[in-house]
Amino acid sequence: AIGGPWNFPGGPAGWGEVDDKESIRAIHAALDAGADFFDTAANYGAGHSERLLGEALAGRRDQAVIATKFGYDVDEEAKEVTHYGGEEETADVAGHLRQDCEASLKRLNTDFIDVYQLHVSGFDIEKSEEVGQVLEELVAEGKIRTYGWSTDRVDAVQSFAEGPNCGVVQQELNVFLGNLELLRLCEDLNLGSLNRAPLGMGILTGKFTPRTRFASNDVRAVPDMWFDGFADGGINPEWLARLESVREILTSNGRTLAQGSLAWIWGASPLTVPIPGFKSVAQVQENAGAMAFGPLTAGQMNEIDDILGRERVLS
Repeated sequence: AIGGPWNFPGGPAGWGEVDDKESIRAIHAALDAGADFFDTAANYGAGHSERLLGEALAGRRDQAVIATKFGYDVDEEAKEVTHYGGEEETADVAGHLRQDCEASLKRLNTDFIDVYQLHVSGFDIEKSEEVGQVLEELVAEGKIRTYGWSTDRVDAVQSFAEGPNCGVVQQELNVFLGNLELLRLCEDLNLGSLNRAPLGMGILTGKFTPRTRFASNDVRAVPDMWFDGFADGGINPEWLARLESVREILTSNGRTLAQGSLAWIWGASPLTVPIPGFKSVAQVQENAGAMAFGPLTAGQMNEIDDILGRERVLS
């Protein structure tokens, strides 16, 4: 979210206007609160998020695990991000991977990336083998430590995870959404499950209402938004109703809704790492405060599944 406005084919992709000084203060607040995993991407703000993280971690690099992503043509000046060659599935990712890595290293002001992730969700599985080969070379050279794929496709992850140094998957996961088959695969293969949209892009914090509307440069206002928590430039009312139905459980023991939503993710698997976004120190402090409570209990996890009328997350 701290990347600010940027554009992707089809419209705005950022989260609206940001305050860079507040973003840096928030990163420092996260470190001070005991959070040490920071997930970003070359795309976010067309490089701006990486630059801010690099600036904020100056002198504190050893306190942080940096995860970032690659696979797109990033124009920092124009704030535009596009597919290499124009097509998601067949983009020339491998051919640009080394220059992508060097660009991220420079923006992040570091000489290695802890977790490097293929960001092109719908990329061709066969072509990903060539990407994996380059990533293995980058591990051997010390440029990166481990790698993974940001996708919810089980077959893609099964193939990519054959690489000896593939260590993570980034998947969509929150109280209402997530591919549980992929989460179980992470457990079978001992892959870290990094969880995007853990707070439902803000909905699970409880701060939005049926009257909420987003600015035109906010991805949550895009009519064909890929995330079904949003509709008609605002919030999907079904999400608000579901949130009310499980509010009491999520806010148990004095948690806020955001903290309860993070607790649900920790309760789903010992391999999950939620990556909640932020724009302010206050948001970081609330998110980090979830660590004091730990995961929801198995009973609470099952109760939520029963209320929502779905298959239980815990077998």
